[in-house]
Amino acid sequence: MSELSIQNVESTHPVAAAEEAHDDHGHMSHEAQHNNMKLAFWLYLASEVVIFATMIATFIVFRLNNAEVVKAVHEEVSVILVTINTFILLSSSWAMVMGLREIQRDNPRGLVRWIGLTALLGAVFVGLQYVEYQELAHIGIALYNQGNIFDGFGMRFYAPTAFHGAHVIVGVLWALYVMRQGQRGAYSSKNYTGVEVFGLYWHFVDVVWIILFTMLYLV
Repeated sequence: MSELSIQNVESTHPVAAAEEAHDDHGHMSHEAQHNNMKLAFWLYLASEVVIFATMIATFIVFRLNNAEVVKAVHEEVSVILVTINTFILLSSSWAMVMGLREIQRDNPRGLVRWIGLTALLGAVFVGLQYVEYQELAHIGIALYNQGNIFDGFGMRFYAPTAFHGAHVIVGVLWALYVMRQGQRGAYSSKNYTGVEVFGLYWHFVDVVWIILFTMLYLV
């Protein structure tokens, strides 16, 4: 029997065909799980967009009706600290991208290092935000201001920024979890969905902060 005939017989053998079908099914199942996870997370982010959009819209309405209050705040508050903090958060997003690139190259150690930097920069951001809150309180901008020039501003400011800060804290904890999983060998160039989903979350947090920074401090 010729070699070609043997190959044809093997390719049509029931066991070989079953194994090939099983491999194809496993690949399709993994890809479907990956897509479903990303879709579910996009739906979650959509709900978060609604919440942040509501807070931002509330501030815009306040800004239009109380321009003198916002002007007084901008005259009293320095944007140097928050600008530095914005740069730190954007840098953490870059570190996140580098971490994803490393695991796509099958380098878990690189993943752990870069995601560790992401977590560190996120923690620094939260720490500096606390420092900023202390400075605002010293100026007299509280959650509820009554009877001074900052009346009504605090509530519209602290609600979105604190809510965002809570998201950064969650992101830092998530980054530590990704690091732990990376150290255990849970990710590879063929299995990095968990890292990619975390990256979607972290980039979302960064984009929201850019919008908040623009609307609350610059406009």
